[in-house]
Amino acid sequence: SNVPEISKYVFHEVDPGFYEKARAKQGGIIVCGENYGQGSSREHAALAPKYLGVTAVVAKSFSRIHMNNLVNFGIVPLTFKSRDDYDAVDQGDLVEIDLMDFKKVGLKNLSRGTVIPVSHGLSERDIDVLLAGGKLPYLKKRMEGRR
Repeated sequence: SNVPEISKYVFHEVDPGFYEKARAKQGGIIVCGENYGQGSSREHAALAPKYLGVTAVVAKSFSRIHMNNLVNFGIVPLTFKSRDDYDAVDQGDLVEIDLMDFKKVGLKNLSRGTVIPVSHGLSERDIDVLLAGGKLPYLKKRMEGRR
């Protein structure tokens, strides 16, 4: 697996310039529609965006397996509380998410001056994995704690 090479084709079919934009901005947040990750149960579908610096994905809904892979690689999966809010974000909008408190998370659209309610179905363990930066750092931390 050549992750740097694979990452050049992330979203290539829907946005041929995604790779260059992600590299220039050193990552960001993906905002997307229904059943994000469907058909992408392979780890590379989460690993390549992680390589590009993607920190979170906000979707109308997720494919279950892909959502687990996002968590494993330290990418936060969030869903719009109202699917209609998807239309409140345009490509290129400057957005941010404060992930210090997983109990109340909102997608701030700084370009429009709005906050869009989002939610997650994450377990406490999932949150711990995300806060550690992914499953491997989480397991390493736990193993070091046992010494």
